[in-house]
Amino acid sequence: MKLNSCKKIVLFLFGVLTITSCSKDESADSTTPPLNNTDLPAVYKKIYGATSITTDGTYITIKSTGLPDHKSVYYETTNPLYEAFSGSTFGGNTFKKNPNSIVAKTYTFKIPLDPKVSSTHAATPLGAIGVAVNGIPLYNQYAAPNTPLTSEVISFDQYRGHPSGTGSYHYHVEPLYLTTVKVTKSSLLGFLLDGFPVYGPEENGIEVTNAMLDGYHGHTSVTPDYPNGIYHYHINNTDPYINGSGFYGTPGTVTQ
Repeated sequence: MKLNSCKKIVLFLFGVLTITSCSKDESADSTTPPLNNTDLPAVYKKIYGATSITTDGTYITIKSTGLPDHKSVYYETTNPLYEAFSGSTFGGNTFKKNPNSIVAKTYTFKIPLDPKVSSTHAATPLGAIGVAVNGIPLYNQYAAPNTPLTSEVISFDQYRGHPSGTGSYHYHVEPLYLTTVKVTKSSLLGFLLDGFPVYGPEENGIEVTNAMLDGYHGHTSVTPDYPNGIYHYHINNTDPYINGSGFYGTPGTVTQ
């Protein structure tokens, strides 16, 4: 009798442990694990200049140092990517270097994974309004509040970027390194903070003019990355260059 009782106790305890173990496993299985780089749609993997790209299923988070992967006169002369520059720059202007130097940053861009048109169309701020595929911030068409780039374009380097007073390197206009070296003039160049993609100054072999775009400097059509069509911006060499009257969608955030 004692032996049978012991067996019953052992079997009972084993059953309790089994049920507890199964309950824990089922609980773990019911929790969706956080998404990581392997879960990203392929288009976001074209952002080759990021230090990390992740998604929580609602937002894409892109981190970057903001250091250009191309040569610039704004790097320190001891940097292998330093290259002297003189002559003509954007718009045929004579280049004049500004006093700033490129400084590494810790950008975090958080943009909607599934962007939607906004009813308010918020104005773009000064500073970063998006990110290029090489991790460099995109800026709007102003040098200061409602001040055009007229006096600032002379400081654009050989690839049409320059650093701010805090050392933040950025593009206001077509990033020549991307459109002439890394990709093409019709390729994906980046994303604005509202999650809508930014393409180059050509589409289907045709130069994109402002007359072909809406007030936000974009339109809806099929692209190589979006075969079902999507609203997207175009960078061209006519003011407002990247974005017009504001974000087409609801912008995410950027910190540095």
